[in-house]
Amino acid sequence: MSEVRLAAEQRTEFGKGAARRTRRAGKIPAVLYGHGSDPKHLALPALEFARVVREHGQNAVLTLNFDTGAELALTKTVTTHPLKNYIEHVDLLLVKRGEKVTVEVPIVITGDPKSGTLVTQDLTTLQVEVDALNIPDQVELSIAGADTGTQITASQVALPAGSVLVTDPDALVIAVNAAPTAAQMEAEIDIEGAGVVEDAPQSES
Repeated sequence: MSEVRLAAEQRTEFGKGAARRTRRAGKIPAVLYGHGSDPKHLALPALEFARVVREHGQNAVLTLNFDTGAELALTKTVTTHPLKNYIEHVDLLLVKRGEKVTVEVPIVITGDPKSGTLVTQDLTTLQVEVDALNIPDQVELSIAGADTGTQITASQVALPAGSVLVTDPDALVIAVNAAPTAAQMEAEIDIEGAGVVEDAPQSES
């Protein structure tokens, strides 16, 4: 993953009112922390940061350009409005070149299993330790030709060079089972649709 440069301003106002004013100005309130330094309250350009997340994902490493210099930061938490879907706040982690970080990397499934099978995916991401400037965008897992009974654990997923698995190696990622037959699906529907009416209790005289 390549570095992304982004202009950043330090904020001197805090609280909900200040955050609303920051967003009205087309910027996102953010906090940069890490390496034992005092947290820095920042304002990031909203449109540019949204584009970074859209194109690079939430593991994007940012080069934050300040008036006084630049610092590297890893995007840790992006909080979006539950209804309006705009970014409300961002937490950033200060990183150094050559430093190892632990991140969640998406798993992308490729290929098709054998016909007559049903694939269930228990994990959609893997936690890995990797160089901060070499975070993979994703890891691919091929299930081409996988047959009934196939199970793939986290340790069996090929990771890019330099990545170390943090997720439990025995955690199940993919299971390939026999697909239910039409008769089995109809039987399940019949069972779910069958209402059981209990007799009303008789009152004692």
